[in-house]
Amino acid sequence: MAGETFSGGCLCGAVQYEITGDVLTFLHCHCWRCRKSSGTGHASNLILKPETAKWISGEEKLGTFKVPDAKRFRTVFCSACGSPLPRIAPDMSIAVIPAGSLDHEPQATPVGRIFGDSKASWSCDNSDLPTWPEYPPQ
Repeated sequence: MAGETFSGGCLCGAVQYEITGDVLTFLHCHCWRCRKSSGTGHASNLILKPETAKWISGEEKLGTFKVPDAKRFRTVFCSACGSPLPRIAPDMSIAVIPAGSLDHEPQATPVGRIFGDSKASWSCDNSDLPTWPEYPPQ
């Protein structure tokens, strides 16, 4: 999937983005932080090595929150409607795209579930995807 282009935006349409890059993985995360930030049983994220990333519109509407005790976890969202949006590392070493923010179905499909030990009992899914207690093996 070299160089796939992903476009998407927020619920109110104020923020739009376009990211081109190589998909590293596509995971469902059941950690408590992802559950809180998504408001559901898990977050579904594409992890990319971005070649390019640009905000087409609404960059000034981006809000962010970093959990104080987290090394890497932070959320990016539209300050108008609250929709989760991509988190792009300042050095562009990684981009995390919330799958629900995409305008079109990605070519990639989820490869597994992480933080399965944190999964809420009411969360959906009994699929054949592998589930790891925390991160997948390297």
